[in-house]
Amino acid sequence: MQALLELNCIPAGMELFPAANEDQWSLIKKVIQDSDYYLVVLAGRYGSIGPDGYSYTEMEYRYAVELGKPVIGFIHEEPGNILSKWTEPTSEGKEKLASFQELVQKKTCKFWANPSDLGGKVSRSLVRLVSECPAVGWVRGDQVPDESAAQEILMLRRRIEELQQEKSTARTTQPEGADALAKGDEEFKVHYSFTSMNKEYVRTSYASWQAMSWNDLFSAVSPLLINEADESQMASALNSCIQQSAISGLREDSDFANTSLSNFQAREEDFHTIKIQFKALGYIQQSDRKRGIKDFGSYWTLTPYGDTVMTRLRAVKSGQFE
Repeated sequence: MQALLELNCIPAGMELFPAANEDQWSLIKKVIQDSDYYLVVLAGRYGSIGPDGYSYTEMEYRYAVELGKPVIGFIHEEPGNILSKWTEPTSEGKEKLASFQELVQKKTCKFWANPSDLGGKVSRSLVRLVSECPAVGWVRGDQVPDESAAQEILMLRRRIEELQQEKSTARTTQPEGADALAKGDEEFKVHYSFTSMNKEYVRTSYASWQAMSWNDLFSAVSPLLINEADESQMASALNSCIQQSAISGLREDSDFANTSLSNFQAREEDFHTIKIQFKALGYIQQSDRKRGIKDFGSYWTLTPYGDTVMTRLRAVKSGQFE
């Protein structure tokens, strides 16, 4: 008991409890249920017998194991040195004690020779057991939340669950208000600049615009965002899309029929408008991946909803190329 108290434990031996208005075994079970660990000390006596033919000590041990409580047994290593008045007088009692000792040795078990030896081994064993199997322990009464605090905690926990559910749903479906936004096959006028080089290798810069659908714009950019991409990569994909879309029309203009066209670049304002539109439609979100302190870039990734839209736009349909 002294060893346990020095470890700031609260020992709950049966001999410490007064008589109660209930049967003995019911009281014992309640004490074991409320305890974090169970220690059994065996010497020369088996103990008083309960209604099932086991001693109350063995009944306690079996019940603790049944509940899954961490248990340690401490068995006297020199039973021959125990005074006869502290040993079982009958052969039946000795057989039951030996059988109980065999049961205890199937779990963690230590052997002791005298009280001081027992105290040292209890201390070391319990410290290790607490480390390996942390338990609930006890708290001071003034540290326990009152009923109003417990109700508030429960209410906040439910609200967190609701918000998490809303967030999960929002990420996999079209966001509220997206019906009023331009999307799909609706077109957006993308302004861009490009360079034309004639046969004399004279370069001239031009500005123009190209009407492109939101589906075409997202289809061009989205594969880069399956993991994540920075804004320069997104702009590069957009510029390639503009070039592919615009160059055939420019070739119909006699001024560009026999020139080399290159350096297609979307106007910065239009690029940011496209990016914000994708975000408002719930297609993309800023990446929250941790980066180095010198990395100041803006990175974007697909939302689950954006991934669904991309798959619908980019996946090859059966018979599409027959």
